[in-house]
Amino acid sequence: MKVKFVSTEANTSSGLDSVKWLAAILLIAGAVYGNHYMGQMDSVSLVVRVAIIIGLIALALLVASATSKGKQAVTFAKESRMEVRKVVWPTRQEAIQTTLVIVLFVIVVTLFLWGVDALLAWGVKSVMSL
Repeated sequence: MKVKFVSTEANTSSGLDSVKWLAAILLIAGAVYGNHYMGQMDSVSLVVRVAIIIGLIALALLVASATSKGKQAVTFAKESRMEVRKVVWPTRQEAIQTTLVIVLFVIVVTLFLWGVDALLAWGVKSVMSL
């Protein structure tokens, strides 16, 4: 009797996704090579060079977002943006008050630890002098 293990994970990656990832990688590699090549040419202005590089990178991102993993990333980014909108940010006064409380607490703890350290140093010094 043969036991077959079946994967419960769906195969979301397809051959077309691999082609899209390869195209995205080639576009980015082309942007890097083009930047290097155009950097050696005096006839290409910096503005044109930057525009071509940004265009190639944007095209690479567009191709990558068409893959299954890219769609997941875009969905995650949209959901993250919605969550950030739900955050209730403190007012300026609340932020200042919270900062002052934290600074005061740090000062108190610092003084306490300094006192404990001084007390322990005095104790060790007195024991060592015997």
